[in-house]
Amino acid sequence: QAFFCLLLCVPWGSSCPPSCQCTERAGAKAVLCSSRHLEEIPKDIPKDVVFLKLDTNSITRIPSNAFRHLSHLEELDLSRNAIEKIDRAAFKGVAAGLRTLDLSSNRIRSIPKEALLALNAKLRLANNPWHCECALQEVLWGARLDPDSVQDITCHTAPREEYVGKPLLQVLDAGVNFCSVHQRTTDVAMFITMFGWFTMVIVYVICYVRHNREDACKHMDYLKSLPSTQGHAE
Repeated sequence: QAFFCLLLCVPWGSSCPPSCQCTERAGAKAVLCSSRHLEEIPKDIPKDVVFLKLDTNSITRIPSNAFRHLSHLEELDLSRNAIEKIDRAAFKGVAAGLRTLDLSSNRIRSIPKEALLALNAKLRLANNPWHCECALQEVLWGARLDPDSVQDITCHTAPREEYVGKPLLQVLDAGVNFCSVHQRTTDVAMFITMFGWFTMVIVYVICYVRHNREDACKHMDYLKSLPSTQGHAE
C-alpha cells in the first residue's frame, strides 16, 4: 500500500483512463483505479502498465482476454469488488509475467481451474463464498497461493453440511477428497446411462421378436385358411 502511495507523487505524461490515476516511479508505470465506482474493467488502460489496482469497485465479471494487451503487467489487484464470474481465458496473455493477483473479498463461488492453474502469480483468494468442489481443490493443490491468506479460503457451501464454515485446507487435511467424490458421481451417472441404453436395446429386441412371431402366426393362419390343392382336384 505504501508503494502505491509513493507512486502518486510522480504523474504520468501519457494517456490515462479518465476514472483512474496514472503514475510512474523508477520506470514502473501504475494505473490506480481504486474506489472509482467501476462496474467493469476500463478499456483504455495503457499497454505498458506494470501495476494495476482495480480494488474496491463494483466489478462483477472478468471476461476473456480482459488483460491480454497488458504484456508488462506484474501486479493486479481486484480485491473488494463484486466479482461473481471469471471466464476461462480471463488472464490469457498475462499468465507468464503476472507476479501477484488479488481476488480476495469478492463473491466468487467457483472458478474454472484453467483460469488460475496457468498462472505463475501468487494468488489471494480469501473471503469469498466458495463452493468446495474438485476444481477448487485442484486450484489449492496446483496454484501458488499466498500462504498468509490460504487459511481464509472457507467452504461457504459443500456437498456435505459438516464441511460448511470450515477452511478448505482443514477439510482436505482431514482426508476429504472432493475429486474422488466427483469421480464416483460421474461413474454412477455413466453407469445409469449405459444401463438405460442397454434396457432400451433389450426392449427393442423383445418387441421385434414378438412382432415377427405375431406376423408369422398370422401368415400361418392365413395359409391354413386357404383351400387345399387336393380339394380343387376333386
